[in-house]
Amino acid sequence: MNSYPNIFPIFRRELRSYFNSPIAYVVIVVFLAILGWFFASNLFLNNVASLYIIFDSPLVKILFLVIAPAITMRLLAEEKKSGTIELLTTKPVKDVEIILGKFLAAWCVLGAALLPTLLYVVTMAALGSIDIGAVLSGYVGLMLMGGVFIALGLLASSLTENQIVAFILGFIFTFVLFMLDKVLPYLPSFMASTMEFLGVDFHYSGIARGVIDSRNIIYFASMLGFSLMLATVSLERRKW
Repeated sequence: MNSYPNIFPIFRRELRSYFNSPIAYVVIVVFLAILGWFFASNLFLNNVASLYIIFDSPLVKILFLVIAPAITMRLLAEEKKSGTIELLTTKPVKDVEIILGKFLAAWCVLGAALLPTLLYVVTMAALGSIDIGAVLSGYVGLMLMGGVFIALGLLASSLTENQIVAFILGFIFTFVLFMLDKVLPYLPSFMASTMEFLGVDFHYSGIARGVIDSRNIIYFASMLGFSLMLATVSLERRKW
C-alpha cells in the first residue's frame, strides 16, 4: 500500500460523493425493499424460516447484476465527460490508484447495502439455531461475487463517457459471466467444463453452501485482478 499512497484519499473522496448524493441511498433502499419483501413473504406468508433468500436465491444474484452497474456507471464515465479525470491525472496520481480507490469505494457501498440484512440473521437466530459458519461463508461469497461485478462495472465505465452506455455495458459483462454455467447443455462437451469453471455462479454457489474452497477463492481473486487490470489499461488509453 505504501507504493500507492493515493488510494485512500481517492477512496475517501468517492465514498463521500456517494453519500453526498442520492445514489447510495437509492441503491440501498431499493435493494433492501425488494429483499426484505421476499424475506418477509417467506417468513410470514409461507412459514418458511430460511436465509436461502439472502445467500442462494436467484433474487439476490439478479439484484447484484443490476446494482453493480448502477453503482459504478458514473465512476469514470462522468469524470471523462466533464473533463475532471484530466485534472485528477495532472496530479501525481497513478492510474492504478484511481481504479483501486474508486473500486474500493463502490465495493463499500455494496457492503453497506448488505449490512442491514444482518437483521435477518438476528431474526433467524431468535427463531431457532443457525449455523454461524455457513452465514459467514454466505456473506463472504456475496462480497466476492459483488466485488467481481463491481470491477466489471468499473471496466465498463472506463470504456465510455456516457453513463447509460456504461450501465448497459456493465450489465452485459456481469450477465454474460453469470450465465456461462447456465448454457452448458447447449455447448459441445469439450467446452462445458471450461465454461462451467468460468461462470461466477458455479464458484459462488459452493461458498454459499458453506464450503470455502481455495479454488473458488483463487477464481474470485483472479477475476477481480484481471477486471481491474483491464480497467487500468482502458483508463491509460487517453495517453496513447
